[in-house]
Amino acid sequence: MTAIPWLNTESPFPSPRTFIQDDPELPDGLIAISESMDENRLLEAYRHGIFPWYSEGEPVLWWCTSPRMVLATDRINISQSLHKKLKQVLKQPAWEIKVDSAFLDVIAACAQSQRKNQDGTWITEDIINYYYALHKRGIAHSVETWHQGQLVGGLYGINLGKMFYGESMFRHVTDASKIALVALCAWCNSVGIRYIDCQQQTQHLSSMGAHPISKNDFLDWIESQIDLTPPTWHWDKSVLSAYKPS
Repeated sequence: MTAIPWLNTESPFPSPRTFIQDDPELPDGLIAISESMDENRLLEAYRHGIFPWYSEGEPVLWWCTSPRMVLATDRINISQSLHKKLKQVLKQPAWEIKVDSAFLDVIAACAQSQRKNQDGTWITEDIINYYYALHKRGIAHSVETWHQGQLVGGLYGINLGKMFYGESMFRHVTDASKIALVALCAWCNSVGIRYIDCQQQTQHLSSMGAHPISKNDFLDWIESQIDLTPPTWHWDKSVLSAYKPS
């Protein structure tokens, strides 16, 4: 039986391709545990298709889920009601899409959002600090929905090369997080980012067009993408107006 490794500051992550955890008492996808982390450890994890997910007071739990949920940036599902709202965003100056103008506000709002069947949040103060450190290095980004000068929805994640790893979303008004996700897909598609990592399967993401792929297919894909030249992050409304997902 393979034990979950406890990582110290010098320990490498186990290979997600070869690590097999066969203890039925442990959740599938958990591949390592550590007492703490820093921004460099966090970056190393993403390069290997690994992400942290744990609660306040727990050690850091590292995951590589199988299958892996991904969203093709040219295949997002847009409902009729969301399509109408996107038309408003394009035509009415009261609506704005911004990128990286309020990263800390976005991640704080994600931390405060109530999730179905989930008590508390995994976005702890330490997590906020580490992702903000990566944001200052141009690696973590936010996409934001604004209405009448107020931040009403958004998301944040990690960009390595031509890969985007989605982390969390929030909304204060109906469809505001979905607007940010469509905007992200439109921009990613325009710069050659073909997949957004959604980590785990949820009904909400499935309804937006995300689908599971095998762990090895996911790892093959990120290995082909993460060392490519990353795009320059900026936003122009024309990206969304020209976007026609299938």
